[in-house]
Amino acid sequence: MNILQIKNLNISYKEKLILKDVNIDIKEREILCIMGASGSGKSTFLSSLNGFLDEIKGSFSGEILYKGKNITEIKKLDLRKNIATLFQDSTVFPFSIEKNLTYPMEFFEGKIKNKDEKIKELLKSVNLYDEIKDSLKMNANKLSGGQKQRLCIARMLTTNPEILIFDEPCSSLDENNTLFIEKLLKELKEKYTIILSTHNFNQAKRIADRILKIENKTLKK
Repeated sequence: MNILQIKNLNISYKEKLILKDVNIDIKEREILCIMGASGSGKSTFLSSLNGFLDEIKGSFSGEILYKGKNITEIKKLDLRKNIATLFQDSTVFPFSIEKNLTYPMEFFEGKIKNKDEKIKELLKSVNLYDEIKDSLKMNANKLSGGQKQRLCIARMLTTNPEILIFDEPCSSLDENNTLFIEKLLKELKEKYTIILSTHNFNQAKRIADRILKIENKTLKK
């Protein structure tokens, strides 16, 4: 089943055409990798899928349908609750590990029921709980780079999204942590649709169900 349908999409940024005539159906629970040269429009394309494009002074024509409904007809808060994004420059919030997870939950849900159970479940889902279960009050900035990235992924899951978007999720990680995150993404695919950009073709081959490349301002197989 298709969870996202993109029809005749044209994207402009600061009045410059970035992508043209993009038509893609994205299936539930697949990993789709978007590749392309630096500056080709990978990040801009990802920003179009959850309503961030206008916030970076971009615009689009055509249709982006989430479960059959045009995203322009969905409240941005609801859209971003269901389509969670980890940008390339995303980082942990500068407070405790625990609060990194409770903050978005409280923002979207208000008072949290079974808070401790939810935190445990989220951290387990990114294979982080056993490493930090005794340090939940510690400032998240004290975590290692790989742990921070996994905490950011756990933070994405707090809203029970259906789609996870990652913009170069391993760009700042060493080889071991990169392989760890790749393994995690393949595990998360059992529950979520995953769309990510990467410049690493070997990484795309390792984890992707499909790879699309941006060439000449359009997406190609």
